[in-house]
This record gives sequence, structure tokens and C-alpha cells, in this order.
Amino acid sequence: MSLRVVGFIPAAVIVCGFAGGCATQGPQPTQEMTRARTLIEQADRSGAQRYAAADLQRAHDELSNADKANAEKKYDDARRYAQSAAADADVASARAAAGDAQRAAQEVVQSNETLRQESARGSTSPSPN
Repeated sequence: MSLRVVGFIPAAVIVCGFAGGCATQGPQPTQEMTRARTLIEQADRSGAQRYAAADLQRAHDELSNADKANAEKKYDDARRYAQSAAADADVASARAAAGDAQRAAQEVVQSNETLRQESARGSTSPSPN
């Protein structure tokens, strides 16, 4: 009789482990979803499409996956997707800011070059006497 009980206990533990694993979804990821949406909207407004289209698209796709998982009450999956979407939106915004800074720097370099050319032209002209 004791052998049957010993054999039954591991099986019961495994079954309970599977049942518990399936039922242990964390709370609905409301904050994570809101944060991801906010960061994606900021990235959209920052011109990330211009400099980081792939990152921005991935963020949109992950948010869509988060919405789908959330609707299916797969809150842990939804949370992971939302966190990933937020990270990709952050990257897209950073690349947009870097792209804007690069463009501004190029404009300054071009302006300086134009000023040098104008200055050189003015110094080589004979002075009117």
C-alpha cells in the first residue's frame, strides 16, 4: 500500500503544478499598456518614422500583440509585449532625436562653410579707394 501512495504523490504534484501554472496569471497590465501607448504616441510625434521606422513598426506590432493577449486574459504575455513595445518606442524616439541632432549639426556645418566662402570672397576683393 505504501508503494501506491508514493507513486501517487509525484503524479499529484505534477498535475497540481500544471494546473497552478496555467492559472497563475498576474494582474491585468494596465500601467504597462498605458506606458507603451504613451511612448509610442510620443515616438510617432517625434518623427521616429523618418529615422527609426523599423523600431517604431515593431513597437506598434508589439502593442497590438499586447492588446490581443490582454483581451484573451493572457496578462503575463500582454505585460511582456507591452514592456517590449515601450522599449522599442524609446529606441525609436532616441534615434529620432539623434537624427534631428545630426541634421541640425549638418546645417550648422553648411552655414559655417557658407560664411567662410563669403568671408574669403570679401577679403580677396580689391578695396574701393
